[in-house]
Amino acid sequence: MMVCEYKPGLEGIPAAQSSISYVDGQKGILEYRGIRIEELAEKSTFLETAYLLIWGELPSEEELKTFEHEVRYHRRIKYRIRDMMKCFPESGHPMDALQASAAALGLFYSLRDLHNPVYIRDSVVRLIATIPTMVAAFQLMRKGNDPVRPRDDLDYSANFLYMLDEREPDPLMARVFDICLILQVEHTMNASTFSARVTASTLTDPYAVVASAVGTLGGPLHGGANEEVIQMLEKIGSVENVRPYIEHCLETKSKIMGFGHRVYKVKDPRAIILQGLAEQLFEKFGHDKFYDIAQEMERVVEEKLGSKGIYPNIDFYSGLVYRKMGIPTDLFTPIFAIARVAGWLAHWKEQLAENRIFRPTQVYNGLHEVTYTPIDKR
Repeated sequence: MMVCEYKPGLEGIPAAQSSISYVDGQKGILEYRGIRIEELAEKSTFLETAYLLIWGELPSEEELKTFEHEVRYHRRIKYRIRDMMKCFPESGHPMDALQASAAALGLFYSLRDLHNPVYIRDSVVRLIATIPTMVAAFQLMRKGNDPVRPRDDLDYSANFLYMLDEREPDPLMARVFDICLILQVEHTMNASTFSARVTASTLTDPYAVVASAVGTLGGPLHGGANEEVIQMLEKIGSVENVRPYIEHCLETKSKIMGFGHRVYKVKDPRAIILQGLAEQLFEKFGHDKFYDIAQEMERVVEEKLGSKGIYPNIDFYSGLVYRKMGIPTDLFTPIFAIARVAGWLAHWKEQLAENRIFRPTQVYNGLHEVTYTPIDKR
C-alpha cells in the first residue's frame, strides 16, 4: 500500500494551477495578473482591478464604462431578501447574515447555465453589485432602521459608504476605501479561495460558491483577524503596555493578532500601503491613539521575532483605517468579503475552464477489525 505524506493544512501542496495572482513571500511581492499591487493601488480602481482578475486583462475604456454601468444598475436587492434579512437576530454577526443572504440570492437565479458566457457575466455583475448592498442593509436593519437605497450617481466605494449612514463620504475617504478593496480582492490559494474552488468544482451555482467562501473567510485565523486586532489594541490600551503584553504572549505562546503570515516572511506589502493610507486619514481627520500603540507593537515584535520572519500582515492596519472611517468593528470582515468576492469569482471562472472535482485522500489512523458490542453489554 502506498503511504501518503501528511501535511497539516495542506501546507506547501499545490491545489490548482492559476494565472490570477502571484506571491513571493521572501521578497514581499504581490501581483495581480502580473501587475504589482503597488501600481494598481496607485493607478487603478476596484472595479477595474476586479475586471482584470476575472477576465484576465485590463479593460479598454469602453469595456470599463460598460462594466461600471452594469454594476451600478444592479445594486438593488430583491425585496424578499430584504424582508428575510429583517428577520435575522440583531445580535447576529454580519458575516453570518451575509452568508445567508448570498446563498438566498441563488434561489432567485437558480439556473446553472455554466457554459453560457452571458450567465457567467450576469452572475459576476450581480454578486459584485449586491454584496455591498446586503452588508450595508443588515448594518442598518439590526439597529431597527430601513436600509438606504443605493445612489446611481456615486461610484462603487462612495456608494457603499453612503449606504452605511446616508451621508456622501469625503472624496479622500472614498478613494482610500477603494484602495483597501483593491488590496483585499485576491491573494492566491488562501483558505476561502480554496473553499470557493472546491465548491465550484462540484458545478454548483456561483451564489453557493460565494456563500461557502464567506463562511470560510469569517474565521479569526482568516478574514476575522482584523476585528481581533482592534480588540487587542483596546486591551493593551497604551504604548507603555505594549512590551509587557508582547512578552506575556511570547511566554504563554499566545498568538499576536495581525502579525505573521503563512506566506510572507517580510512585512506584507499590503500592510505597507495600508499604513500609508492610515496616515493620510489621520492627517486630514485627526490622529488615533491606537496607531501609536500599533507602531510600538510593530517595533517590539520586529525586535523579538523579526529574525523568524514575523511582521505585520494586512489585518494589522486595515482595522485602523476602517476605524478612522467610523465603520463598526464587526463590519471589517464583511468589507473584506465585498472585496474578495471578485477574487473568488475569478477562481470560479478559472476552475470551470478545466474542471475536475476536488477529491483529496486521507491518512487513516484509526482502528481495524473492531468487533461490534451488543448494546446490553456496553
